[in-house]
Amino acid sequence: MSNNLVIIPTYNEKENIENIIKAVFSQPVVFHILIVDDGSPDGTAAIVKQLQTAYPDRLFLLERQGKQGLGTAYIAGFKWGMENGYDFIFEMDADFSHNPNDLPRLYDACANMGADVSIGSRYVSGVNVVNWPMSRVLMSYFASKYVRFITGLKIADTTAGFVCYRREVLETIELDKIKFKGYGFQIEMKFTAYKCGFAVKEVPIVFVNRELGTSKMSGGIFGEAFFGVIQLKVSSWFRKYPKKKK
Repeated sequence: MSNNLVIIPTYNEKENIENIIKAVFSQPVVFHILIVDDGSPDGTAAIVKQLQTAYPDRLFLLERQGKQGLGTAYIAGFKWGMENGYDFIFEMDADFSHNPNDLPRLYDACANMGADVSIGSRYVSGVNVVNWPMSRVLMSYFASKYVRFITGLKIADTTAGFVCYRREVLETIELDKIKFKGYGFQIEMKFTAYKCGFAVKEVPIVFVNRELGTSKMSGGIFGEAFFGVIQLKVSSWFRKYPKKKK
């Protein structure tokens, strides 16, 4: 059995799902995949079920009813991964904006370089984003600057969704207390890991905007992140965070 689980949340990703699964399975490091599908009406889950016949011991599917949010999908996936004994658990998009070839680098940062959390970072070595409109690049880049200013996080890409967690991190940070569902979820996870004393390392990647399917981005997601960061910082003054075991 592999110790590595890649969680891929999906909603209407029929154009990408087969190719992303095969690309992850082609890596030199052995990864298992858990697809968390929120009732995609386009048949994404049916495609995954067909592929499970070819990969019965590596490909898993968690079906949920309706769109419940990115954050809740990942938390459901994290709990499933821990229950099934995985030591390294990854977040990854289905649309190839995260290159599967970078998975071994995120794994290496946690398995061999002392990181508890490794982040596929768009901004740690400049701005490495391809095919985004400039307005969106600037919004994302300055959102991370804003988060750093408010929270004190020393992370260049605070909203990144390409992440590897050691199992110990997810066991420690009290997943049921994570409240945000969109971009705010990604910030809250990193902030909580940092407050618990875990080592975070950014691994430079090139982020490529999706070519197939439809983006799930919305103004509400950015709004949650903008106001949620202030709420997150204020609430941290009154919360006692569990600490990493030495």
